[in-house]
Amino acid sequence: MQISNEVYQQYKPLLFSIGYRMLGSVVETEDLVQETFLKVYQVEENKIENVKTYLCKMMTNRCIDYLRSARYKREEYIGPWNPEPLLLQEAHGLGPSEVVLQNEGLSIAYLRMMEHLAPDERAVFLLREVFDFSYSKIGNVLEKKEQNCRKIFSRAKKKVAGIDAESLNYTANKSIVDRFIQAFESQHLNILLELLSENVTLYSDGGGKVRAAIRPIHTLPNVLAFLYGIAKKTSSDYYFEIKNVNGQPAILNYMNSKLHSVISLYISNEKKIEEFYITMNPDKLKLPSANSYFSVIGGKPNID
Repeated sequence: MQISNEVYQQYKPLLFSIGYRMLGSVVETEDLVQETFLKVYQVEENKIENVKTYLCKMMTNRCIDYLRSARYKREEYIGPWNPEPLLLQEAHGLGPSEVVLQNEGLSIAYLRMMEHLAPDERAVFLLREVFDFSYSKIGNVLEKKEQNCRKIFSRAKKKVAGIDAESLNYTANKSIVDRFIQAFESQHLNILLELLSENVTLYSDGGGKVRAAIRPIHTLPNVLAFLYGIAKKTSSDYYFEIKNVNGQPAILNYMNSKLHSVISLYISNEKKIEEFYITMNPDKLKLPSANSYFSVIGGKPNID
């Protein structure tokens, strides 16, 4: 089938949106998007009834195959694995419901949650929960019976804790992040105790390429001790800024004139910081702009 530039530009954002949420990696997703278009190019046009459906099917199954083959890589990864951060621009002109769709399934917390699911569970959960595909459409994409897809979704739902729209309120969460930074810098313990969950956990991703904690750090005292330990080692030219990363406020730390780390957070509905995700692996600090990949980052595409 001939793939025009118009078709490529129209469907590339959708395929990237599916792939990135499945894999949590920009480079891996880019490769699979290109492979998908190349494969479709080799298929006779009369064998494709619906281009969008066919592309979604191929991309999703390529992600599943990749996850199965790459599982050993994740098992050999040194220390906790965090998804690759994406920088988002301000969503001017979007209504509240569209902003929610942008963030849904894109936060670092959500992407890490997906790691608890098997590849087929991840696909069914994502297509149903984020993109609102019908079970019959999911069955068509994955070549499974509709009833089987329902069972897979139910199983996946039980494995992961839900992250709802309320916990993804950017403005409210940024206020909490600002308060945390102020309290941390002034060592105002009472405010820190108010903002952090007693069972807060920190995941430090260095990928074995830079010094980082190789195991998750649990409980409030240990997490604070770790963060203050990092703060004491900052260089004289250290500075930070707050940016929209994966739809949530994140702390970008700069040292020696370059990006040193990205700190993303999961803030629960109780307005408590439950998890920190510190990404220091230099391979994940390119911080590409999501606007270069997505036309509309979320959305619930009609694949009819």
